[in-house]
Amino acid sequence: MTKDVVALTKKMPDPLSVIAGLLSGGPDLLVGAEAEGALVRLHDEQGRPLLSVEAPLLVQVRGEAERLLGASEPEVPYWWTEARATTGVKEAEALAATFVGRIATLVGGTAWPRGVATSIGVVNTEGMTAVPVPAAAQPAVDVLTDKVAVVIQDRPVVAMTSWLADTFRAAAEGELGLQIVTPAGTRLSPAVRGALPGWPSRWVVQDEKCGYYDGLSGAILQWANGLFVTLESPDATDEDPRTPLAETFAQGAADTGERQLAVSFRCVHPADDRLVLGGAVESVWREITGEPPAGWGTEEPANLPWSLRQLTDVAFERSPEPTWVVVVGSPERPGLATVRITRTTAGVEEDVTLAFGYGAAEEPPTEAVQRAAEALATRHDLQSMLVQVRRARRDLSVPPHFEGPGVPYAFVLGAEEVRAMPGDRARRTPLRDTPRELGPRTRPALYYPFPGDASDLSGWQDFERLMRHLKGS
Repeated sequence: MTKDVVALTKKMPDPLSVIAGLLSGGPDLLVGAEAEGALVRLHDEQGRPLLSVEAPLLVQVRGEAERLLGASEPEVPYWWTEARATTGVKEAEALAATFVGRIATLVGGTAWPRGVATSIGVVNTEGMTAVPVPAAAQPAVDVLTDKVAVVIQDRPVVAMTSWLADTFRAAAEGELGLQIVTPAGTRLSPAVRGALPGWPSRWVVQDEKCGYYDGLSGAILQWANGLFVTLESPDATDEDPRTPLAETFAQGAADTGERQLAVSFRCVHPADDRLVLGGAVESVWREITGEPPAGWGTEEPANLPWSLRQLTDVAFERSPEPTWVVVVGSPERPGLATVRITRTTAGVEEDVTLAFGYGAAEEPPTEAVQRAAEALATRHDLQSMLVQVRRARRDLSVPPHFEGPGVPYAFVLGAEEVRAMPGDRARRTPLRDTPRELGPRTRPALYYPFPGDASDLSGWQDFERLMRHLKGS
């Protein structure tokens, strides 16, 4: 039975419904509230947590339940109420299932996973004991060592939920790695993939052939000294580690013809009280898809309709601390972006990583890339931009097998960066094609096209030559 359960309801769970859900273990369990009431927990008699329940989230963006859970969702808006059972306690898992079953029954809605709420009767918790959790102020942490926090996730897509986001922050503050353990069929949201820091953090995939492997590199792993580490080959040397690779990862999946258009860029805006953020993302979205983003949020599921003003207000309220948000498109045109907004000495920076998905019968609209670049260069203080075409899933999720790298399609250097380079270095490049000017002729940005497609890796050689040239090396 899964550790995470979700109730999807048209009405907000009222206090009586929540109380009825929390009584799924009978009246003897203890209830506690944390995070100013945003998190409710059921404890055993020793005060150890059994079940953690997040405050209901109003989702106003179509398609998020299908994207993250593979579940049919009510018509928007609807309420998303998530609960997490303590790992390794059978009764806790039954408590979670009964909790969402009662919420869905009393308020009207469905429970995920499908069929999880087989009973809404009282769960027998007599004699039940929960494992002590040293710093389990973080509900998502299943194992905590002096090196890493380990999170076990059994869901179709590991998303940047509020409690996983809290775990990312807690691990960073504690100078710990974060290791996410999943079964073989699970994928990562691009938001989680992009946020996962380097070693010792990693995505650990259970595999029936080799035990465990790294879902991003394919390296076979083993648990040693309080964390998952790479299995060393007996023939390894310092010069040639000969890391064994999981057969499941290396085989990957057949090329289905699906593609992604991946765009990453940075804009640096002068600090101004009248500054409106998010306009750069919207401009690229409109040029590529013909419509604005559908929604955004500070976690997944993205629950708010797209609004430049609301996004700006959140960023200003959090300043000088950075703000991270996720932006999503409609189900008809999969698109997802993560935006990190930071106040620096240079101004207000927006770092954006974004991708759009296309099926085998669809062509990524690469002709729109130059228009998007010009919009950024002329209206949104573009510093730099890289566009790639990748062989990857249309739904944008990250599978635990090899997909291959993207191929550079274009690079753009902002007007200020062009002006800062000595002489004509930015215009006289080792590339086959001459860079194109974008924006005003007196202060142009430069657009560098790369010939090739998703099967031509020579584009990376051209990109590396261009970077060395621009750096003067």
